[in-house]
Amino acid sequence: MDIELKKRGFVIQPHFRLQEWVAEEKGYFRDEGLDYVFEETVRSTEGKSHDQDGRKSGAFQTFEEGRTSDVSCACHWTVNVAASKGHGKLWADIYSVAPGAIFVPADSPITRPQDLAGVPVSVGYQSGSHYSSIQALEQYLPRDRINLTFSEGMLFKRLDNLLEGKSQASTLFSGPYYLAEQLGYRKIIDTTFMIASMITGDPAEEDLRKFYRALKRAQRDIDLRPDLYTHYYRNEFPTQYHAIMDTGRWGPGERIVFEPYTEAAFSQSRDWIAEREIFEGGKPAMGSDSYKDVVIRVN
Repeated sequence: MDIELKKRGFVIQPHFRLQEWVAEEKGYFRDEGLDYVFEETVRSTEGKSHDQDGRKSGAFQTFEEGRTSDVSCACHWTVNVAASKGHGKLWADIYSVAPGAIFVPADSPITRPQDLAGVPVSVGYQSGSHYSSIQALEQYLPRDRINLTFSEGMLFKRLDNLLEGKSQASTLFSGPYYLAEQLGYRKIIDTTFMIASMITGDPAEEDLRKFYRALKRAQRDIDLRPDLYTHYYRNEFPTQYHAIMDTGRWGPGERIVFEPYTEAAFSQSRDWIAEREIFEGGKPAMGSDSYKDVVIRVN
């Protein structure tokens, strides 16, 4: 954790969604009396943090390395395991759902999920695209015919490679999902997935309540008039994409659900991960199975 950054207040870093941007611009965090720092991380690096240079690295590895925001998000599978291994606490009062899909070029001969047998599908290692692609494709293909590749990097690097014709198929979610759809890439199968929140360090519970109350107000605004807020996607994308983005055609993206991430969801997800050997060593390598030791619940 960056000590100097923490001295400046509760650290908020948006995560490929609209809610934080809406709450910031409308003053909802300030209305709650939250003493905070708002840090954009994608455009400031022009998406270079998503280029893994061929390394097998993804969302779980960023939790191992440490994140600087008080609340960070990733697919619920990764947050589940990362929290179980002591990299933070899973905030269990809410979860969210992000639209996702496997896309191929418009001129690809691939038209059905079955056509992806043996075809390299670019995903992020131990990230939402990894788990959700398995979840979607195993309805149609035996596991030994699902060919996921991890070397192309995380979300924006995968988008780069798809648009440049370097990938036969790629799993995208939220903003990159909408851009691929807008540009005419073919959606082969939906891979929508749940996202959970990780609490890093020891922020005050009242600050967490303030943060989520502000996001709840933002979520209502987005539900009522998504067309007023999809322009905030431009804040989430490296500038190289801006000229081709028509965010007026895009949907609202990730939706926060103010319902608990339950003990049943926690346990069932761990069983699912272990059965598919996504973490080498199976259940023993996935940390604590104790829901009450891993999560924070306030409401």
